Amino acid sequence: MVKFSKIVVTGASGFIAKNLRKYLSEKNVDLISISRNDFKNFKSESKIISKNYDEKKLLQLIKNSDALIHLVGIGQQSVNLDYNAINTEFTRHIVNLSKKANIKKIVYLSGLGVSAKTTLGYFISKYNAENFIINSGLDYTIFRPSYIVGTDDMFTKYLKRQIKNGEINIPGSGTYSIQPIHISDVAKIIFESTLHLKFKNKIIDLVGPDFISFEKYVKLFSKGTKTSIKKIKLEDAYHDAITNPKSDFGVDDLNILIGNFKGNHEKLKKITGMKFESVVELLQSGRLP
Repeated sequence: MVKFSKIVVTGASGFIAKNLRKYLSEKNVDLISISRNDFKNFKSESKIISKNYDEKKLLQLIKNSDALIHLVGIGQQSVNLDYNAINTEFTRHIVNLSKKANIKKIVYLSGLGVSAKTTLGYFISKYNAENFIINSGLDYTIFRPSYIVGTDDMFTKYLKRQIKNGEINIPGSGTYSIQPIHISDVAKIIFESTLHLKFKNKIIDLVGPDFISFEKYVKLFSKGTKTSIKKIKLEDAYHDAITNPKSDFGVDDLNILIGNFKGNHEKLKKITGMKFESVVELLQSGRLP
């Protein structure tokens, strides 16, 4: 076991980062958190606001840190922001910055379903980012997460908005499955990956113990409300994703949702030695906000 005391977190204002930073703060880790947007900082945390993560501004501040956890990424692209610029090229920038700053380890969140055979733009950008990290010469751990859920994650926010409107739309049959993992487990695993050599230079699926159909997930989530559940044609869902900039789903969001990607939870369980939260049990008990 290697003991670290100084950790850098990029994308500090995001859902995963906020929960991770809180967890690390409670563990009295010396934190340096960076974001393009302002955020409330925790104890033992240095806050840096940087619009473009400028090397001149950051290099001396993060120098000789023990690990960098890279959480910047986009799941939906636009005219102004594309996958390659943010998920791939910005990761290249962070890798180069880490090397110049003499940071020993990088932890990266990719995506479940990423592989050399992928044809999805989102997955391609993540795969290329993975390769920058793998070929960097740095100690790394790459996680490929399924849906990470908890208070205020994007998936939960989407369902809450639908419930508020009185109707949840299910694209297509709803029989395709997801493998959600709770944010509390994710925060612990990421921290553990900075401490233990057993995570060194590994790519690991970050998935929960439950493989649940989207339709069942929606029904459990909306249990006790007066929300109606409506299945919409997949063709119509894709058309809305393409033509409506305010659509709840982008094209790649739909591709990922209906992709039925299944991760290796047993491998994750074995390497971490953890007892995981069952998201299904949390839903059934009403303890998932």
